[in-house]
Amino acid sequence: MSNLKRIAYIGTGSMGKPMIFKLLKAGYPVQVYDKYPEAAKTVIAAGAVWYNSPKEVAENADIVVTNLPLPHHVTENMLGEKGALAGMKPGSTWIDFSTTDYHNTQNIAKEAKKKGVYSLECPVSNLSHMGVDFANISFYASGDKPGYDLCEKALENMGKISFFVSNRIGEAQTVKLLTNLLFYTGMVVVGEVLAIAKTQGIPLIWMWDFIKPSRGNSFVSEQVTPFIFDGSYDYSCSLEITVKDTDLTVKLADELNVPLPLGRIIEARYRQSGEKYNAHDNHVMVTKLIEEENNFDLRVPGFIASSPYGLNRSYVHSPERVTDSFGRIKPLPYQLTYERPQQKLDAKLEKIAQDLTDFMAYVNYAILQESYMLGKNMGLTKDLLVDVIRWSCGTSWVFDNEDTYQPDSSIVTKIRQYDFGKKVKIPTITKLISVLENQ
Repeated sequence: MSNLKRIAYIGTGSMGKPMIFKLLKAGYPVQVYDKYPEAAKTVIAAGAVWYNSPKEVAENADIVVTNLPLPHHVTENMLGEKGALAGMKPGSTWIDFSTTDYHNTQNIAKEAKKKGVYSLECPVSNLSHMGVDFANISFYASGDKPGYDLCEKALENMGKISFFVSNRIGEAQTVKLLTNLLFYTGMVVVGEVLAIAKTQGIPLIWMWDFIKPSRGNSFVSEQVTPFIFDGSYDYSCSLEITVKDTDLTVKLADELNVPLPLGRIIEARYRQSGEKYNAHDNHVMVTKLIEEENNFDLRVPGFIASSPYGLNRSYVHSPERVTDSFGRIKPLPYQLTYERPQQKLDAKLEKIAQDLTDFMAYVNYAILQESYMLGKNMGLTKDLLVDVIRWSCGTSWVFDNEDTYQPDSSIVTKIRQYDFGKKVKIPTITKLISVLENQ
């Protein structure tokens, strides 16, 4: 065990906890600090050592990890009174797992360099929900390569795979934001598609089963839809985080001169949800907007998501998992491929379902192009972008089959001609159609 690095972990929240458990299981000596001591109780019980301040926890550590919600939290814990940097030794490495403003990270890195401390911007992406529970996450690192070399083993003990993106802090952030953009777009669209299905008389479970084997499927529709059905809205992440991420994405687009018309529609929808609901509500609350706007819910009676982040907080993932050709893992009951529902509906309803999934696929394709543009304008290669999206929460059937998918923009006009708006309010889809028809 003597060759394992001593790790100080600042932030023992919903993402930090499972990573700390992974490190402890692998034999790492882990010391922890959190603003709220109660949050660290379970990791302390598992063997982590508590310290009373960021400075104290960082002393004698080889690696200091910050895993915190917002940019100012990172600054406070690194540079504030009794901040971690004051306790760090030369030759140690600071890793920031937070998805934050990279200018903030650059500022802290400049201060760290004065002390001979390496810095890594290292945002985290989950593949299977929550990927961190079974080491199925990816890390995007940029900054000091010697620091990455020192940390690489620990990163891959916590997750599945890591990528060194660049020696320039900021590029890893770009990668995380553009992959999140794919996820957030899918999240808003699937909520409105389900609202359309409900008002057309298509059973919600049937619609979900129809989406999964279709070209419109994605990580979101497959694995996050259950948190709409059971009304939990997904305990794994707060609304505050998603509002922050979409805001950072739009600001990045402005900085890079990327138009991002679809992304701006999605950001506005998340901003609206952030203004209406509590910041600490669950992130899928963005779909509650469509429920309240239409005065109905998207609940399936008796349905409980197969996840500890759903209605059943004591749920334990099945040890049986399926692994695809890329090595990406999902726990049962999720599958690598799905069959269409055996139950047959009226032909007109099945045609609506087919057109909706084709529209979902086209939106996934269009937002993928905006994400590529963000990466391209940062100077990232297409090969790198493909790798990081493949291991992100933004994956979709369209992305995985990009070489064979043939986008057909006529589906946009077809969806508009249905005039679903007569029966249901679908503000985001309406705006997306307006943009897509004029591209």
